[in-house]
Amino acid sequence: MLYYTSLVTLASLLFYFWLTIDVGRARIQLKVAAPATTGDPLFERLYRIQMNTLEWLPIYLPSLWLFAFYVSDFGAALLGLLWIVGRFLYRRGYREAPEKRSLGFGVQALAVAVLLFGALIDILARLVLGD
Repeated sequence: MLYYTSLVTLASLLFYFWLTIDVGRARIQLKVAAPATTGDPLFERLYRIQMNTLEWLPIYLPSLWLFAFYVSDFGAALLGLLWIVGRFLYRRGYREAPEKRSLGFGVQALAVAVLLFGALIDILARLVLGD
């Protein structure tokens, strides 16, 4: 059973849920009426943080699970935690100023690259060498 990856998946989704609530709160506090996505610079940054996270979920989650299945449950979970840390750093930097988002973006992108290419290499090796 892939318990560690399951827990990190839930943590990732809870993190995304928190970002969604953050945008909703900002919409109310900063008086940005739905469906507008512009109007207040802080709201726009929070909205982009949420949307950028959503944009990364389709590459992150399958890579996480493929890595867990083919390489290591525990390794996938550690890389998943690194992804969450990267997204948190991205949020913290971007919330302050857009040019401060790079570190967090790089951390989460590195985690996804290791997950994606780690799974790909392992699958190809199994195909070539036999399972």
